[in-house]
Amino acid sequence: MSGFENTGKWNKMIERAKPLYARNNDLRTEFERDYTRVIHSTAYRRMRHKTQVFFMPSNDHICTRIEHVTHVESISSTIAKALGLNMELTRAIATAHDIGHSPFGHQGERALSEISKRDIGETFWHEKNGVEIVDKIDLLEDDKRNLQNLNLTYAVRDGIISHCGEIDENHLKPREDAIDLKDYIYPNQYAPYTWEGCVVKISDKISYIGRDIEDAITLGILDEHSEELHDIIGGINNTILINDFIYDLIENSSPEKGLCFSEKTFEKMNQLKEFNYRYIYLSEKLTTPTKFFNLVINEIYETIKASYKNREKYEKMYPVLIKDFYTWYYQYTDEKSENSKNDTIFHIEDEKNFAKAIIYYISGMTDNYAIKTYESIIGF
Repeated sequence: MSGFENTGKWNKMIERAKPLYARNNDLRTEFERDYTRVIHSTAYRRMRHKTQVFFMPSNDHICTRIEHVTHVESISSTIAKALGLNMELTRAIATAHDIGHSPFGHQGERALSEISKRDIGETFWHEKNGVEIVDKIDLLEDDKRNLQNLNLTYAVRDGIISHCGEIDENHLKPREDAIDLKDYIYPNQYAPYTWEGCVVKISDKISYIGRDIEDAITLGILDEHSEELHDIIGGINNTILINDFIYDLIENSSPEKGLCFSEKTFEKMNQLKEFNYRYIYLSEKLTTPTKFFNLVINEIYETIKASYKNREKYEKMYPVLIKDFYTWYYQYTDEKSENSKNDTIFHIEDEKNFAKAIIYYISGMTDNYAIKTYESIIGF
């Protein structure tokens, strides 16, 4: 299939805030450079220890955030290839799309959002946090050993903030305007700027909708609902379900209609999404740990926040936590080291700005690190 062009958008798609350093022997394209910059980032590496849906499973075969990202990359690459799109771009967007997730999955995200709304007046959501992580927080060394922000292309950054997989619409097309990504106020506010971004957005949903069911079956959560599930998908396993979704999308999509499924397949997808919410995401097994997640995140936040007015006291009480936080924090202030060429985003005299720094810091934690940090606060 052909005709899925991002007409007249190329220069904007490869635009960066500032040029990357050049190598005489670099063989990579702009989007390949983005991909490798992402996989070398600390935020990407931490996703292997962040919850996808099920928290701290004892079964090694339950999906984590990094596995989900790998599935999205695989699905989006298959679709991009079939539609004649830029596979390097879809790979870069897919690999980076969940880089802004907090510990404890969406429940941790909600806990951070409540804090953020209360103390900063902003909603925290992982798509926007993902762009801010790659724009402001995660650092890489350049060829002179200076620390720099990831500085990804506009198309990849747009794909990250536009990827929200909680979509209920069919016939997805890219938007025409190259908006300032700071204008995003809430998830799914705008369609992606590129066809590739649209592909990742749909691939996100294809990836999780069957995988979450597969995990829930493995963990025995759906035993009493197996008959209802069979009525929706029959005896199809997740790999076949993914293949069927991909094939149906490719067969029914066109530049005129956009990326879309047949009505039958779209209805099946919506039925599965409703099933997942009713029996998985809102199940007692998943909602019970919420109080613990809130406790962990709020205790870490309040402890660090209290150090703003009395750092010496809190550094004596919690030496590892406070020292680690301020070591991280000063990388982004006017007091950063000479080899830090990244942007200054925190101002020591601004308490509200300090609260924002804590939220960034906690959002980067893995599940286990957040729990370990909480235990260091309550322990002796």
